Amino acid sequence: MNLLFLILASPLVGWAAPPAFPLPRRPVAGIVSPIWGDDGFRDAAREVDQIAGRLKLRPGQTVADIGAGSGYDSLRLAKVVAPGGSVIAEDVTPAYLETLKTSAAARHLGNIHTVLGAVGDPKLAPRSIDAAIMVHMYHEIQRPYELLYNLAPAFRPGGRLGIEELDRPTEQHGTPPALLTCELRAVGYRQLSLAPLRGGLGYFAVFAAPGAETRPSPEHIQACRR
Repeated sequence: MNLLFLILASPLVGWAAPPAFPLPRRPVAGIVSPIWGDDGFRDAAREVDQIAGRLKLRPGQTVADIGAGSGYDSLRLAKVVAPGGSVIAEDVTPAYLETLKTSAAARHLGNIHTVLGAVGDPKLAPRSIDAAIMVHMYHEIQRPYELLYNLAPAFRPGGRLGIEELDRPTEQHGTPPALLTCELRAVGYRQLSLAPLRGGLGYFAVFAAPGAETRPSPEHIQACRR
C-alpha cells in the first residue's frame, strides 16, 4: 500500500463540513449598479436623515453599510456618527469599494473603513457595530440566510439592522415586506418597526439582531416561500 493511498484514504483530522444553509425560495436579482437612485432625489427626500432617525444613530456609534456600492449612504452617515463614530462600508465588488475610498479621501472623511465581504459573509469582526443598513440591495443577496447568520455576531448588545426596500417582487429589484419579515425571522431577527419612508424611497424595516441563544443553527433555518 503506497503512501499516497494512505493520505487519500485517511480522514482529515479536525476537518468539519461547512454548515448547510438553505437557499432562498424566490428569485435573486442581479447586481446592476453601485448606486440606487439619483443623488439629488435622495438628498431632497432626506434619505440618510430618515435612516438615522429610524435607527436612532448618534455620534460615537459604528454603523455598517452592507452592500455600500459607491458609498452614497456611507459618505453621509460618516458625518452623522462623528465625532468618535465610524462607518464600515462593506461590499462584494472590489471596484465599488475603490470608488468609495476615493470619494471618502476627497471629502477628508477618515472615519470610513472598507471591507470586502463574501457572498454569504460580510466579514465583520465580532461585536464591532451598533447598527447596520442594507439599502435597496437585499433582493440581490444570493445567500440571504447565510449572510444574516454571519452578520449577527458583529452586532453589539442592542444592535439593530435597518433594511430599505421597495414593495415589489425580488426579480424586479424589491422585496415584499411579508417576505422580508419571514426571512429575517427565520434567522432569529426580531422586527421592531416597518413603515414607509417619505419621498417615494420605499419602506424601511428595523430588526433587533439575534444573540447566540436566539439564533437557530443553520440546519434548522427554514427558507420562506414568496
